[in-house]
Amino acid sequence: MAPGLDAPSLVDLELLRSAARPRASDPRRHGPRTAAFFDLDNTLVQGASLFHLARGLAAHRMLTGRDIARFGLSQLTFRIRGERAGQVESTRRRALSFAAGHAVTEMTEICRSVFEDYLERKIWPGTRALAQAHLNRGEPVWLLTAAPNELADIVAQRLGLTGALGTVAEAVDGVYSGRVCGDILHGPAKGVAMRALAEREGYTLTSCHAYSDSANDLPMLTAVGHPHAVNPDHKLRHHAQRQGWPVIEYRTGVRLMRIGLPSSAAVGATASAVAAGAALRRAGRRREATDSVAG
Repeated sequence: MAPGLDAPSLVDLELLRSAARPRASDPRRHGPRTAAFFDLDNTLVQGASLFHLARGLAAHRMLTGRDIARFGLSQLTFRIRGERAGQVESTRRRALSFAAGHAVTEMTEICRSVFEDYLERKIWPGTRALAQAHLNRGEPVWLLTAAPNELADIVAQRLGLTGALGTVAEAVDGVYSGRVCGDILHGPAKGVAMRALAEREGYTLTSCHAYSDSANDLPMLTAVGHPHAVNPDHKLRHHAQRQGWPVIEYRTGVRLMRIGLPSSAAVGATASAVAAGAALRRAGRRREATDSVAG
């Protein structure tokens, strides 16, 4: 069971300093055994990335005004109520069906524009700091999302993450067919993909961290030794409280969990990052002590 977060001090900015000042890692100490897995929507970025992708597709006349309105309604519902498994599945499949007949290179350019025009300014500073803290410790950081793989790859590249796994749209001779390869990377499918990735890369899941906002990602969160609930939906919040998992809240108007600070998104993001950073440092010290005894 992952330890809870201590109440942070605003003067404890070690995590944020480490995020701004990368340090050389010691592969013998951290090695490839520990990794961190981050969800995208409402965990790393505010709201649903697919809504912003829809905006990009509309700008390139791949969606109609009615289509963009439908995606906008899905975005509003997501921001208020969180993910709903059936909604995620149908929305992703509908978005990928619009790509039918278009070139992969065209979609890649659209995703690049979507990141630069919309997503980059929607990234939660606290979650980005947490990802950077893992990287500074020499720990690989992966993005796992139901969003199209092309968009996931660009987000990971621009943030300097290790890599990304997203939903793969079928392409024949460089042109999308409108079908999905395998499952939408969501819920149980995301847990299966994470396990396969960990086995391929040699990660020990009991020493790994996972971050998500949705109870739909419990297959991913419960598979690691250090799960974290970020901007959690109602079901995940209660599950995290029962299990004693760290809960990180950035959203204005939502009571900050385990942090006695004003309900400000900026302060909440910084405080939550500092708190989670303290937990990471404690875990690191325990690992160092274990390695010292073993050596």
